[in-house]
Amino acid sequence: MTQRLHLVFGGELVSPTKNVFKDVAALHVVGLFPDYATAFVAWKAEAQRTVDNAHTRYFIANIHRLRDEETAGSGTPDHGE
Repeated sequence: MTQRLHLVFGGELVSPTKNVFKDVAALHVVGLFPDYATAFVAWKAEAQRTVDNAHTRYFIANIHRLRDEETAGSGTPDHGE
């Protein structure tokens, strides 16, 4: 069974029209969630908390898609670690 991990994170953008963070070191990592529904609740809470700041945006990243064992070419290369 494949785990469906979702990362919720956000921060201040350079411009509200671009998805480029002003300071990557200052990103707010909300957390890692086991399903989309839970991640969506966390994302929505942070998005509503920062609604007055047009430069702040939160995202949900599908971490499970970074390494899908069943899809050719999706694996992370083994560096001998």
